Amino acid sequence: MAAGTTSQTQGTSALVDHVARLTRAKAESALAPLGLRPRHLVALTILRNQGPASQQVLASTLRIDRTNLVGLLNELESDGLVVRERSAADRRRHNVALTDSGVERLDSAEVALESVEDDVLGALDEEQRATLHDLLQAVTRGHAADCEGHGPAISACAADSDD
Repeated sequence: MAAGTTSQTQGTSALVDHVARLTRAKAESALAPLGLRPRHLVALTILRNQGPASQQVLASTLRIDRTNLVGLLNELESDGLVVRERSAADRRRHNVALTDSGVERLDSAEVALESVEDDVLGALDEEQRATLHDLLQAVTRGHAADCEGHGPAISACAADSDD
């Protein structure tokens, strides 16, 4: 590999990291007034996109330990955003479902995040944004095995974050 290519790759990685950190900081600020953190958003999005799920399936999809899932679900349930019910098929298991309040809060969060995206990507025109989105999708598809099990709205393994 030529020296120029290595330098450009390293520069691209640094830029991607910087944009990711900027976006995350702004997203956290936008979500805070809604009482949400990024991990809440990911869980709510998965439940909306994939429907109710057992706690075991949800833990696997989110790629978190079941103990950590219980804490996450306790937070979401105390805010009325999800409900846990015993499975009719197996009384030892709990299924998790999004409530109407959860859908409303998720909708509000997505509107707030659109504003974040407009802020972060404000220097790009519509065509450039579309190109960036396509390129990021291509990168994500290149790591599909790493992100297996995540819903379509959850790309680049967003659930792997340690917020």
